[in-house]
Amino acid sequence: METIYLDNNATTKVDPEVLEAMLPFFKEEYGNPSSMHLKGGEVAASLRQARLSLAALIGCEPHEIVYTSCGTESDNAAIWSALRTQPDKKHLVTSKVEHSAIINNAAFLRRLGYRVTEVGVDRLGRLDMEELTRSLTPDTALVTILWANNETGVLFPVEEIGALCRERGITFHTDAVQAVGKIPIDLKNLKIDMLALSGHKLHAPKGIGALYVRHGLKFAPFMIGGHQENGRRGGTENVPYIVGLGKAAELALARLPEENGRVRAMRDRLEEGLLRIPSTMVNGDREFRLPNTTNISFEYVEGESILFHLSHAGICASSGSACTSGSLEPSHVLRAMGVPFTAAHGSIRLSLAITNTEAEIDKALGIFPGVIKKLRDLSPFWKDGAPALDNALLTCDTSCQVCN
Repeated sequence: METIYLDNNATTKVDPEVLEAMLPFFKEEYGNPSSMHLKGGEVAASLRQARLSLAALIGCEPHEIVYTSCGTESDNAAIWSALRTQPDKKHLVTSKVEHSAIINNAAFLRRLGYRVTEVGVDRLGRLDMEELTRSLTPDTALVTILWANNETGVLFPVEEIGALCRERGITFHTDAVQAVGKIPIDLKNLKIDMLALSGHKLHAPKGIGALYVRHGLKFAPFMIGGHQENGRRGGTENVPYIVGLGKAAELALARLPEENGRVRAMRDRLEEGLLRIPSTMVNGDREFRLPNTTNISFEYVEGESILFHLSHAGICASSGSACTSGSLEPSHVLRAMGVPFTAAHGSIRLSLAITNTEAEIDKALGIFPGVIKKLRDLSPFWKDGAPALDNALLTCDTSCQVCN
């Protein structure tokens, strides 16, 4: 069966040019870049070029890049550096819709005695800037806010947040894992202190990421070891993957117009087609979001059931629901946005890439209506093509009709 892959926010296919760039470093170019001989020098030169390519994509200086294993490590390195370099400050500000790398760190920090403020969002997933401003105190060590939400694609005003933090002398970190390679980024003109990214979101392999650390910012290493990464992350460099990320960054920079043109147009066409299905809605701000992402709710059906049937039809997608076996609790992002339970529970995320085609969108639009109709025909909350219950009767608590 031909697969239509619409889950690019989870991971992307490694670009053939990226793989081709990596292969020599598994064979001929096997030297350690720290070695003081010809083989080591050749590899070190390739690492410098990869660093230049990544710096060009995000608009920073090459020496401001620290290579890591993934976005999660980058987030952890940023958080713990900010806390260790400011031991007298015990307050962290984040949002209610962050990635688990931030949310679970925040929960752990609370257990250690830190005070954590989670700023809310509105119905469209937009950050409450007034609440954020009120949250900042002289005790705030770090503000960590994502750039683009991984579920809805909604973009946060990082330029405004960075300026606000800089005025108050507060370190600002952003998880930009979903944003890098999809929208233009120029860190030279932004007041961002640290930024996390991950290679497998932009057609590089899994297992490589990076952390931008602004020049002059105090930084405490998360990985303590040798002199690598200017002493900011010990351990022999993952050369093939760093080279792959460099090539992916070079390609992503060249393809930004396509990402924001052709890919955006395909996303919009897919979205408009799905909205023709009754009782369907888009979750999140449809203007200020990534060009490749849509989060769609099909009311009165269950997200995982949709994914199961789509998978059998050859479509790969993700659920916007955090449902697991025995649990009916929807995504924390959609709950924070106040999405009705009947919609949040039936939400899925569709995320495109330059590898997608118009023919795939046509095929997907032909499959979706049948899948949703089949599931609604089985639903006790849908009858004769319309909802069978008043939304007011369905609430997300332990006494609701769905749970019982």
